[in-house]
Amino acid sequence: MTIDLLIPLLAATVQAGTPVLYATLGEMVTERSGTLNLGVEGMMLVGAFAAFLASTATGSPWVGFVAGGLGGLGLAAVHGLVTIVFTGNQVVSGLALTILGSGLAAYLGTPYVGANTPGFGHLPLPLLADIPVLGPVFFRHDALVYVSYVLPVLIWLLFARTRLGLALDAAGENPAAAKAAGLSVPGLRWLGVLAGGFLVGLGGAYLSLSYTHLWTNGLAAGRGWIAVALVIFAFWRPGRAVLGAYLFGGVMAFQLRLQASGTVLPSSLLLMLPYVLTILVLLLSSIRGRVKNAPAALGANVEPEG
Repeated sequence: MTIDLLIPLLAATVQAGTPVLYATLGEMVTERSGTLNLGVEGMMLVGAFAAFLASTATGSPWVGFVAGGLGGLGLAAVHGLVTIVFTGNQVVSGLALTILGSGLAAYLGTPYVGANTPGFGHLPLPLLADIPVLGPVFFRHDALVYVSYVLPVLIWLLFARTRLGLALDAAGENPAAAKAAGLSVPGLRWLGVLAGGFLVGLGGAYLSLSYTHLWTNGLAAGRGWIAVALVIFAFWRPGRAVLGAYLFGGVMAFQLRLQASGTVLPSSLLLMLPYVLTILVLLLSSIRGRVKNAPAALGANVEPEG
């Protein structure tokens, strides 16, 4: 493969991996606070539709971007109500959330299928965009891609350098000790659920505002489930989440290039490649025993305060 073919493929890798990165970081924040949320797919779809609708109504993609985050946050609040307030089963609630979000987005979005919306265009960064190889790969994208470069660093700083991050980790690792230290474990879990839902919604917003610039049902196309899996692959670490998201994006971009080149392989087989890769990564992670890095109290409910 020549450099002229490799650079566009790597640039497409970054673009395809960006919505997964947003969603993976959001689920990571939620899980590190002790709450398991399997509703990522539904939250992405609601976020994508909310972003599409707000951008279309206002003509501002930035308004749409924020609306997408709020859409994911709103659906995450339902999960928080069920699991934190009523101490319901987190797995069941998350699965129900995926069904609810998928159905809600399809029901409300069907009249808009195929409609375009104001979105984000390419915004090459001065000087950086002219760097050989790195410029075309990383610095000739839209603003939402650049935001995704900063988020992993901010989340790493949150958990590694701030008292709030340590408190969130304590709520996920040892709720009893956190409570003994005077921390509000339900409050911290609410923060993790809502902040994570907002980030997941931003991932959905990227799909409608940057990746496609239109609405179609099923826009997430399984990316929410990939994000849940990549949290395990990343061992709950933001830096590895970047690697996992771009690995998935690279396989997705590669299979699209193969289809466009007229390969004799069936298109349905090529579409399986990203998901087969995810299963293999999870299998290898489990064999190596690294799933033990999960927060100790992940999925365990705590008694509401008061």
